[in-house]
Amino acid sequence: MEPTPSLLPASDPQRELLHNEVHARPPARIHLPALLTYVAVFNEGVDREQECALLRRLPGQAALTLDDLHGNFLRLRLPGYTLKWERHTEFTRYSIVQPLPEGCGLGTREPDLPTHIATPPGWLAAIPGRTFAAIQLVMLEDTISPPVPALALARTWLGEHTVVASLMGNNAHSLAVTDFWLRPCGFERMLVIGPPGTSETRAGRIAARLFELETYRLMALRALPVVKELAPLLARSERQLADITAQLENKGASDQALLDTLVSLAGGVERATAENVYRFAATRAYDTLVSQRTAELREQPIPGTQTLGEFMQRRLSPAMATVAATAQRLASLSERITRTSALLRTRVDIATEEQNQQLLAKLTKGQEMQLRLQSTVEGLSIAAISYYVISLLLYLGKAGKAAGLPINPEMAAGALIPLVLWAVWRTTKRIHEKLHAEH
Repeated sequence: MEPTPSLLPASDPQRELLHNEVHARPPARIHLPALLTYVAVFNEGVDREQECALLRRLPGQAALTLDDLHGNFLRLRLPGYTLKWERHTEFTRYSIVQPLPEGCGLGTREPDLPTHIATPPGWLAAIPGRTFAAIQLVMLEDTISPPVPALALARTWLGEHTVVASLMGNNAHSLAVTDFWLRPCGFERMLVIGPPGTSETRAGRIAARLFELETYRLMALRALPVVKELAPLLARSERQLADITAQLENKGASDQALLDTLVSLAGGVERATAENVYRFAATRAYDTLVSQRTAELREQPIPGTQTLGEFMQRRLSPAMATVAATAQRLASLSERITRTSALLRTRVDIATEEQNQQLLAKLTKGQEMQLRLQSTVEGLSIAAISYYVISLLLYLGKAGKAAGLPINPEMAAGALIPLVLWAVWRTTKRIHEKLHAEH
């Protein structure tokens, strides 16, 4: 059978890859009630081979290869649970979905969830990388209308901490409750209550949004310790720049000393900028993602309780404002150093120009003196040459007298002196004219 001719021009080599990116990380389908265990680790210095070796330790996964991890996403169906592996630029996350164990639902007080994790003992602790987010989320079905009784049960389930909660969706299709506390076991806890009949796809989307919300919040906050470390450097650098500017204005130091200090200051600021520019840019991106995920929850408040978005923004917004102000402060400091460098360079250029003018004046004066000396030497040269010519003529006259010629050598030599002087002067002048004509 002949192949069907293509109706389109040849596809771009990346067309299929880019098209399928929208399907690269599909949300899980979660049957309620369920326990979800989520761990996110920084993957700096961790390659796929190490992560693949960890995944091979799971039951029935000994034949797993690096090619299976090529797409940065993998979902494994294991006995009694599923595990999802996702690798991102800065972190890797693992999500485990299993049926809710007995004794962990509503009506219990702070159930011991970590002991029920379905993965083999020690498997979570063997994850390569450094943990920055760990959440255990319980999703179950119950009545949430009205939401107050369900919220009371959720408070008992979470313990004594103050909780934040909200109804999610335009039609209030589920109730999300958490306290954002990091427990001694290392996990945060979240509880989602959906009405009976909640679909598996909706449960998967809710879980994904909650996990991403907390992950991106923590990633956005990574710049906060950097900002605190930069604060003394920025304050010190601003004082140094003010001192340099004052000395530049009052001419209180040599240009070389000011230049050395300014170069050292600029080097420190540029190094700090180079080390942290990516972190600041990533923080802005993660903060934007937090805002997007919060909006996607479409929260509806419960009277007397903060929503997740309100709690998040009230604590995240000041940190993000501090990061943005520090990034702007660092950029402004770099620009001011550039302007100060330009002023100093202008001052050095002016001083150099004055020195060049003084040197040129000295050279001009030297040339004038040289011309005067040369004129003096030329006059002496004419006299000396004339003296030698007349001497030769005198000896010639004496030789002629000795040969019997009627000549008075002294009288002849004396009479020829003006002629000789004129001839030597004229010859010298013609030589000068010839040299000037050549140049």
